[in-house]
Amino acid sequence: MTDLKAELLAVALEAAARAGTFLRDGRPADLGVAATKTSAVDVVTEMDIASEKLITDFLAERRPDDGVLGEEGASREGTSGVQWVIDPIDGTVNYLYGRPEWSVSIAARKDGETLVGVVAAPMRAETYRAVLGEGAHVDDRPARVRVAPPFGQALVGTGFGYLESRRAHQADVVRELMPWVRDIRRGGSAAIDLCDVALGRLDAYYERGLNPWDYAAGELIAREAGALTGGRPGDPVSPELTVAAPPGLFEPLQARLEELGAWHD
Repeated sequence: MTDLKAELLAVALEAAARAGTFLRDGRPADLGVAATKTSAVDVVTEMDIASEKLITDFLAERRPDDGVLGEEGASREGTSGVQWVIDPIDGTVNYLYGRPEWSVSIAARKDGETLVGVVAAPMRAETYRAVLGEGAHVDDRPARVRVAPPFGQALVGTGFGYLESRRAHQADVVRELMPWVRDIRRGGSAAIDLCDVALGRLDAYYERGLNPWDYAAGELIAREAGALTGGRPGDPVSPELTVAAPPGLFEPLQARLEELGAWHD
């Protein structure tokens, strides 16, 4: 298993680096929306599609027997038991507007367990990585969560969905949570937000409605950096709810989110 994790990490790092360089250096000045998904504001650009193809072609060359699950439709079952979970641009709206908070997220799972996670943030010139049981790093430096502050001093990241009804309820949750914490941040890339928990740049993060490609790599990175992760009390991270925070902050935040109904629309 150690050799497999090392191989998967090397492949993920190279794939993320290639995609990140392509996206950073190849962004058209007149980049526009190629398609929409769940709503008119849930957009896909031509670069999302091209980035996913670049990654999946590379994976097919290096690991042809593996399965793939990609945000923009790439899907392959595979026969090796390994599945790659890919977000070719996490933070597409940021990328569309020329904002720097976007990333490439690549995770490798085996038999349902995430073994490797890599998140490349080219505009930060940083790459975050983790291997199950081996800790988390930003580039070559160890990553570690902050010691949990009192709940009222926590800087908490979150994000919003694209459906009108979901966004309205998420705004209600933020309004109710705001007086209980230091402040709220909304960056626009779930993968980066989870890595920021790992680095102590956020004390905590939560969001409803993430898909596996949004959180697969970042959740492992946060967890390997010392965060607790989960969904509703007793549940793992899922599209229903994602919560990440150090021990001592995770528990009261998760409980408060449960009271506020952050897990439903």
